[in-house]
Amino acid sequence: MDLIRIVVADDHPLYRDGVTRTLAESGRFAVVGEAASAAEAEAAVSRERPDLVLLDISMPGGGIAALRRIMAGPQPPRCAMLTVSEEDDDVMQALKAGAAGYILKGVGARDLVGIVADLAEGRTYVAPSLAMKVLAAMNAPRPQRETTPLDTLTKREEEILRRIAVGKSNKEVARELDLQEKTVKHYMTAILQKLQARNRTEAALIARDSWPDRRG
Repeated sequence: MDLIRIVVADDHPLYRDGVTRTLAESGRFAVVGEAASAAEAEAAVSRERPDLVLLDISMPGGGIAALRRIMAGPQPPRCAMLTVSEEDDDVMQALKAGAAGYILKGVGARDLVGIVADLAEGRTYVAPSLAMKVLAAMNAPRPQRETTPLDTLTKREEEILRRIAVGKSNKEVARELDLQEKTVKHYMTAILQKLQARNRTEAALIARDSWPDRRG
């Protein structure tokens, strides 16, 4: 039977050693990498290509930040958080970032082995004390966002407006999007009509006010 390859990332050496020993002694897992920070965890994943990664949330560099980068890589392993944090925000962020499991550090050795085995087989796990919170958060009604004229733009119109908003000329926009300059002008006419803007400067200001964190 092939052993399940695991990377354990936690900045507390004694706890990390305990988890590593528990998993290894079960005879079902091979801990192929250990890490004490987000950067070390990412390097271990890249180097070892494990089946599963256990990440502490509060380690240097942040476990959730490491999770996001690991999940963004090619053929990412399954990942689970192994943490003391019971904060709703931490749980939801981890699950949204792609964590297959959220394990609290108070779990016993036998239970940990069973949970990790289930995760490796494709199942998911959330600590029972947090499961109801997660369900409640997922089922909570989402506030409706008010529709704005910007929502009426097509994808191409939005691409053009984003570039106009950062000061690019029609010629520069045309070159970037592989369009004719006259085509960009036609799009700008439609954009101005939809936004009820008098000119491109006013349209750019509307875009900047609504998309302050996006720059083309």
